[in-house]
Amino acid sequence: MAARTPRPRPAFRCTECGWTTVKWVGRCGECQEWGTVAEAEAPAGPRTAATSPARTPAVPISEVPVDAARAVPTGVDELDRVLGGGLVPGAVVLLAGEPGVGKSTLLLDVAAIAAMGGRTVLYVSGEESAGQVRLRAERIGALAPSLLLASETDLGTVLGHVEASEPDLLVLDSVQTIASTAVEGGPGGVAQVREVASSIIQAAKSRNMPVLLVGHVTKDGSVAGPRTLEHLVDVVCTFEGDRHSSLRLVRAVKNRYGPTDEVGCFELTEGGIVGLADPSGLFVSAAVQDVPGTCVTVTLEGRRPLPLEVQALAVPSTVPNPRRTTNGLDSSRLAMLLAVMHRFAGLRLDQQDVYASTVGGLRVSEPAADLAVALAVMSAARHRALPRGTFAIGEVGLSGELRPVAALARRLGEAARLGLRTAVVPAASASQLDPARLPAGLTIRPVHHVAEAAELYFADADERATR
Repeated sequence: MAARTPRPRPAFRCTECGWTTVKWVGRCGECQEWGTVAEAEAPAGPRTAATSPARTPAVPISEVPVDAARAVPTGVDELDRVLGGGLVPGAVVLLAGEPGVGKSTLLLDVAAIAAMGGRTVLYVSGEESAGQVRLRAERIGALAPSLLLASETDLGTVLGHVEASEPDLLVLDSVQTIASTAVEGGPGGVAQVREVASSIIQAAKSRNMPVLLVGHVTKDGSVAGPRTLEHLVDVVCTFEGDRHSSLRLVRAVKNRYGPTDEVGCFELTEGGIVGLADPSGLFVSAAVQDVPGTCVTVTLEGRRPLPLEVQALAVPSTVPNPRRTTNGLDSSRLAMLLAVMHRFAGLRLDQQDVYASTVGGLRVSEPAADLAVALAVMSAARHRALPRGTFAIGEVGLSGELRPVAALARRLGEAARLGLRTAVVPAASASQLDPARLPAGLTIRPVHHVAEAAELYFADADERATR
């Protein structure tokens, strides 16, 4: 009896992004669109045949040239820090951020520096007219003869500009505004974004031309468009910043050529965007007198230590449920610290409003700032300022114990550079420090428990302030 030929198993494909599944579903599992999954015949076997002979033969790994793969500095030190030294030829970098945060200003500055260095740069704007980009360039001093500007939204025309000008660097602002006539759907759609990204990446790799793409973000802060966009590009950076603050942070979420634990600090000014090699002055106030309710800590943004001042205020509440308001801090973390201090340090704030904030608008989610927040709240509630030059680093557990923190020596070195002289740190971390490598003049006060830290500075404070 002859063997039966198996029938091809039916498959279902999304008409927007091409995602496939063996079962019909109402919502695409990739692009999350509804009603786009339709039945399609699955291929019986592979459809791609081997190409012989290969256009580029395989060579021993020791003979592969590396000069063409070395990073070229952009001229913006803070951006080079995040990228891992600069732009690699043929690399495609996606810079995503909220509207108005300064993405276009930063990339226009990078394009101008590259053009002033003798390279040909093509800046394609799909969101603004050429005149608007020119006005911004005049404002930030980014006019250069070899900086070519085009305002286009058609992918074919953009590729034509690349063919005609043969740039050394391409800046595309933004990938969601460019569309191809060969693909259905409007600009920003899943199919359009995929086609635009694939075409630009192919041009970048074939010409060894680095590309900087601007990307939009969704309401939850993720990169807009299909998830495959982040997989296609080589580097994904996020541009963060509060609209009401001049501070801007660039982080690498994905980086095939460097680390992903670096952060670049910038300040947005009227004359453009400026890199901050030493941003400590933005996060530590310059108060002349000791003020109750303040404490300095040192956080890690990637591998970069940043001194930060935490401020707290405790006042009698006029409502049945006292307020717990934070700015730059996690509100649930503050609530936990208040409960721990109530239980183990005798600090009762159940009838007081508590406000906690960071200086400079920097948002802190690192648990190592717990001890500084706790001491700032204690200082505010007991109306006693911490001694000048004191800073605290440590994570507070639910039982009040202080847990060790990472990279303590690096944090201490940055604090000593700013003139801070007394460090309150977890005893478990202090025992691992090498006394010979500690900064000169720095005093270490190891503590095991949050109650021990409270007794260290507030043992003889007026307890009536906490009632």
